Amino acid sequence: MTLDKAKELLKVQADFGGFYNGNSAKLILSEISREHGQAAVDQLIRECRLDAVFGFEPGTRFTGGLAIQDKGTSD
Repeated sequence: MTLDKAKELLKVQADFGGFYNGNSAKLILSEISREHGQAAVDQLIRECRLDAVFGFEPGTRFTGGLAIQDKGTSD
C-alpha cells in the first residue's frame, strides 16, 4: 500500500471515529509498518491526527492489528 493511499484511508477512519474504525486504522498502520517502517507510521499518526481521535501515539508499534506501546525501562 502506498503512503498516499494509507493517508486517504486513515482520514476516512478518523472522520468516522469509533471503536470499529480504530481497529481498521490499526490494521492499516500494521501494513504500513511492515512495508514502510515505524517512521512512516509515526508520520501518518501525526498527519491524520490519530492521536486525538483514537489515542494512538507516535512510537506505538502496530503488529497484526494490535497496538503495542513500549513502556520504557527505569534504571
